[in-house]
Amino acid sequence: MKRLALLLTLLCLGGCASGLRIDESHPSRNHDSRIQYVILHYTSADLERSLQLLTTGEVSSHYLIGAEPPTVYRLVDDSRRAWHAGDSQWQGRTWLNATSIGIELVNPGYRDTPQGRLWYPYPEEQIEALIALLRDVVKRNQIPPQNVIGHSDVAPLRKLDPGPLFPWKRLAEAGFGRWPDEQRVARLRPHFERALPSIGWFQQQLAEVGYAVPRNGELDVATRRALAAFQLHYRPQRYDGQPDAETAALLQALNQR
Repeated sequence: MKRLALLLTLLCLGGCASGLRIDESHPSRNHDSRIQYVILHYTSADLERSLQLLTTGEVSSHYLIGAEPPTVYRLVDDSRRAWHAGDSQWQGRTWLNATSIGIELVNPGYRDTPQGRLWYPYPEEQIEALIALLRDVVKRNQIPPQNVIGHSDVAPLRKLDPGPLFPWKRLAEAGFGRWPDEQRVARLRPHFERALPSIGWFQQQLAEVGYAVPRNGELDVATRRALAAFQLHYRPQRYDGQPDAETAALLQALNQR
């Protein structure tokens, strides 16, 4: 009798589970996309090697854009987490693989020569393909357009991509990312040339932009790397991680509302 009762209970549970009905007549308005950022990278490899690494290796990305021709490859569906950002932080969020779309651009990155480091430019057609892809990805995932950032921004202690030749200003003009008003920068620079702010001020301003930076008032390694990442993005002519008047003017112009 006990065995029969147990069997009937199991059958009932199975039937109830398979016949589950979910009432969807009260959808909440209180939600947004899980995807908050687009993170841009270069591959440091040619197309064939990039496809191999991103599809069979230990890293992945949602999209890959070739250079010649600028073919756009979808490697991971937007709804899935790709392994492109690693140990990363932006605007207080950490480990951004879970909240970002990764886009890799086929580009060798750089090579070191006796004359110094040589960076490789991005073909115009590749940037045009990127902008077209961003229009689609940002709209479809409801990502704030200003949240298009670089790997070096979210991992300044580890990464340099997409590098100093990446056209961030061009992207901002197309509506993606942020760019400080150049006239405002020019007006602010003389003020900071007369008196440079404290390291604590630089740390506060970098944190307001989104960088992970200590708040200890010291020009330590983490602060210098965050400064260098900011300069790489907004002043790629010199990204030595040293506080100066132009960097201060760029920061304040970017943060002023």
